[in-house]
Amino acid sequence: MSDPHPSPSRRSLMAGAGVAAAAGLLALRTTSAALAAAPLLGSLRPEIYRFKLGEFEVTNILDGVISRGGPHQIFGLDQPAETVAQYATANHLPADRLENPYTVTLVNTGKQLVLFDTGNGEGGRDKGTGRLRALLQQAGYAPEQVDVVVITHGHPDHIGGLTEGGKPAFERAQLVFGEREFDYWRKGENISEQRAATRKLFVERAVPLAERARFIKPGDEVVPGIVAVQAFGHSNGMLAFHIESGRERLLLWADATNHYVLSLQKPEWQVSFDDDKEAGIVTRKRILDMVATEKIPAIGYHMPFPAVGFVDRLAEGYRWVPVSYQLAR
Repeated sequence: MSDPHPSPSRRSLMAGAGVAAAAGLLALRTTSAALAAAPLLGSLRPEIYRFKLGEFEVTNILDGVISRGGPHQIFGLDQPAETVAQYATANHLPADRLENPYTVTLVNTGKQLVLFDTGNGEGGRDKGTGRLRALLQQAGYAPEQVDVVVITHGHPDHIGGLTEGGKPAFERAQLVFGEREFDYWRKGENISEQRAATRKLFVERAVPLAERARFIKPGDEVVPGIVAVQAFGHSNGMLAFHIESGRERLLLWADATNHYVLSLQKPEWQVSFDDDKEAGIVTRKRILDMVATEKIPAIGYHMPFPAVGFVDRLAEGYRWVPVSYQLAR
């Protein structure tokens, strides 16, 4: 008696599989033709980083990044160009290109929101900087929530965002300047030709806000837990800031160093950005020695974002160690 439901033969199974495979390939080709390739989206960087420091909350915001020629035009002015180029190459850096990030810091003490520097502002937006104002909103803050704006020094990438559309950008905030720094730029005595435009911008952006400002010296307290530290050299009266809460500390060193390799590993090299180059070297060595000896984290305005790290002492110079999860709570 014959089976009413005969099993398919091997040949028929193979034939069926071939038909299915052909159909799948046809469908794939049809779908590929209908869908365009995924577009190239360009580089993408993190721009906001937040961590706890004791009872404080610290937020770093990337105001932007500029790529320029270098590094010898800026670092190692007193060194042969070949020496600087070889040193860059040995550290896996381009010998003919330099990247300069700008990181602004907010410290929320729980009672006051303190902003350190204001970035490049509207004048830098056509160059890819001046992003603080937009990113401030993404970080969860509004400009009117800022209680205190501290200016570490008067260079354009630090004061450019003091105003927006001709008006104070942080309308409720008290401003804090280093007394020596403010007087230097306001008076305009012995300003180098290189800094003529800097002085002009300072007079336009900072001087009109003097009535809203408080002027401090090294050792003075900004708010409880934040104290000014002498950092003269890069600018005539630049200040760094020691921040402490719940026995946790960090140093915000502003522009005491300007590059995570060249400024740290060769702190004795002259830097074109430093207004007083010899004083800049002395300050750089002192600040790096302090952070390395006391083993505290640091924030550097021009360090690679998120601009927080530790400093190790080497046989010659120092080494920047970017933060990973040490500050994660």
